[in-house]
Amino acid sequence: MASFGMTILFAIYNGFLGIYQFSIWHGSIGIYYLLLAGIRGIILLTEKNIKTKSKKEKTKRRKQAFALSAAMLLLLNVALICPIVLMVKFEKPVNLSLIPAIAMAAYTTYKVTIASVNIYKQKRRKNSNFLIAELRDINFIDALVSVLTLQNTLIMVNSTEQSTDNMFVLAAISSAVIYIIIVVISICLIVDKSK
Repeated sequence: MASFGMTILFAIYNGFLGIYQFSIWHGSIGIYYLLLAGIRGIILLTEKNIKTKSKKEKTKRRKQAFALSAAMLLLLNVALICPIVLMVKFEKPVNLSLIPAIAMAAYTTYKVTIASVNIYKQKRRKNSNFLIAELRDINFIDALVSVLTLQNTLIMVNSTEQSTDNMFVLAAISSAVIYIIIVVISICLIVDKSK
């Protein structure tokens, strides 16, 4: 629930900045956070509403929720293209100094670690709830997006104009690799959970 709440706040904040500052970056990342919040919300609301239902009804509602959240996940993958392109071109506004960037790195490390541990635990469990498994995969995707944002922030904070030009190839390759991983995770999640 805390993650869901923070995602909504990020969506509102970035949406506001996108409109107020006419910022393509903030608008596009706001759409990403809105879709992410929608997926988390569908899963959490479904689980809350089916607590007292029969096993058959729970399965039916979970399948419906999964179909909707899977469609939103595909939209989320498409919505990520614009922010990733803007980050690769170093057109994401960065107004941080080195210390907040290091704090951001620590938080991103925590986020990736927790998401990885949760996926590992989920894989070891048999006959687990597939919506909760989807939520954990979504959290891992969100952590990967945080890695992309962190990469861009650290490059922008620590570089000059000439070194930024030199970092373009590295940023493009690493962003492409992480985006491909996100797409593969999404497709595997949809195929695996659809079974």
